[in-house]
Amino acid sequence: MSSSIIQKALRTIALEASSIKGLEAFIDEGFEKAVQTIYQSKGRLVVSGIGKSAIVAQKIVATFNSTGTPSLFMHAADAIHGDLGMIQKDDVVLIISKSGESPEIKVLVPLIKNFGNKLIGIIGNMESFLAVQSDIVLNTTVSKEACPNNLAPTSSTTAQMVMGDALAVSLMELSGFSDEDFAKYHPGGNLGKRLYLRVEDIYLNNQKPKVLSTASLKQVIVEITEKRLGVTAVVDANNKVVGIITDGDLRRMLEKSSNIENITANEILSINPKTIEPDILAVQALDLMRKHDISQLIVESKGEYLGILHLHDLIREGII
Repeated sequence: MSSSIIQKALRTIALEASSIKGLEAFIDEGFEKAVQTIYQSKGRLVVSGIGKSAIVAQKIVATFNSTGTPSLFMHAADAIHGDLGMIQKDDVVLIISKSGESPEIKVLVPLIKNFGNKLIGIIGNMESFLAVQSDIVLNTTVSKEACPNNLAPTSSTTAQMVMGDALAVSLMELSGFSDEDFAKYHPGGNLGKRLYLRVEDIYLNNQKPKVLSTASLKQVIVEITEKRLGVTAVVDANNKVVGIITDGDLRRMLEKSSNIENITANEILSINPKTIEPDILAVQALDLMRKHDISQLIVESKGEYLGILHLHDLIREGII
């Protein structure tokens, strides 16, 4: 039985993968025209559908909105009972349907045409009412649903989803939608943090361990212990960074030296420590730590010591 379940799952994946692969033949001048029509529109993109296609439409709207194409969802059934008021004169309307023959769509399409809005259809039946009435047609015909009865929308809804993603990505690239733009629309969660959180948003919460280069070994140990970051910066009288001492540096020094009574920070420190400016993205700080296999960075501005950024800070903020 277990083997049978696995085979059915693999068959489903293969059929849906085939439906996606088949879309390559439908990316043509009509697709390019659809992208340009949406891009050049002074209004929004109104996306509609019925049944499972309506659910796909909602997902596509979410993708469009998060990638810089203002969009809204209008259920085809609700549209003919008052929601048509959503559509403004400069909007482009996108209707998704496998059959293109749903009764609600047959009522809705003539109303949209009367409004004078451009109509794009994502359709799985190129001879349907919707295909004939649409100004631009995006073909999402599939040879077979993954459903064993070839009835439940499976391969067809997958194809619709991918066609919507292809539109969204094409529009992103056409409009020059950048990482910074993406961050504006995704301020929450770990994804947002990776895109907007900067070093200065994190390190200020930490202690700022520092000693002068003339500090005794005891002073160095006390500073590292009290500030609890496993490290201290070594600075001069003008608060300029001259080096760094980690708890690892202390251990190595103790292994090599038998007489430690007169040792100073200047004899232990590592010169040219890895530093970072406070306005740098936290994710770039992580890249720097990984590149040099270290767990902390000195935060400085124009050579002036500001504090310490630790790997644990990035873990706590969800950057890792």
